[in-house]
Parts: sequence; C-alpha cells; structure tokens
Amino acid sequence: MITNRTFTMIKPDGVENGHIGGILEKITSAGFKIVAMKYTQLSKRDAEAFYAVHSERPFFGELVEFMTRGPIVAAILEKDNAVEDFRALIGATNPAEAAEGTIRKLYATSIGENAVHGSDSDENAAIEGAFHFSGREIF
Repeated sequence: MITNRTFTMIKPDGVENGHIGGILEKITSAGFKIVAMKYTQLSKRDAEAFYAVHSERPFFGELVEFMTRGPIVAAILEKDNAVEDFRALIGATNPAEAAEGTIRKLYATSIGENAVHGSDSDENAAIEGAFHFSGREIF
C-alpha cells in the first residue's frame, strides 16, 4: 500500500560536485525511505517532456541544456507528509534564501544549479515518479 510518496532528482550539478552521498544521507536521516532509485541521464527529449510545464518560459532552453549535461539520480521517496516534508528539507530554490541545514543551502550554487528537484504536490509526485520508473521498479 502506498502511504505518501514524493519524487526527487539529484541534478547534474549535485552529481558532478560529488554530493550524491551527502544528499542521500540527508534524505534518509530525515526519515524518508527510498522505494525506487536510479542513476541515469536525461535525453533532450526526456528533459523537454519532464519540464514541459515550463516550455513557454524564457529559461526553458537553458534548463533543458543543464538537465541533459550529465547524469542524475532519480528517486521516489516515502514518508508521511512526504511532499511537504521534502520541500522543507531541500529549502528555497535560491540557495542564498534557503534555511540553514537544508540540502540547497549545503549543496546548491545558484538558483539555476540548485542540486536537487523535489515535487511540489502529491499529483506531480505521482506524475514525475511514473515518468522515471515503471511499477516493477518501485518497492
């Protein structure tokens, strides 16, 4: 039975800068259970589809280029109140505004290269998780 799940990605900058272990430690120490995880790289088509909601925004091309420049770690996390608790754990999009101890305060370098993605709603968590994982990959 699904309790409460959210989706996350450690973005290319987080991977490139060697922060996979530190980010996963923060996630598990905060009580999240990893129910699916993979190390992969988004194609241009994948990134355009995943971020389609932003396709009309001026930063869309730059976002797609950034998200395809290197590997990511995609994961589905489980915990009561998962979406809200994970958003608090990752902190504000702008690391300069993120609370002390949050993932983005610790590992992000800018608004654009902010180390990690976290779903913003239960509905988007389900959509984003299904984008990256088949049912047989989720435990």
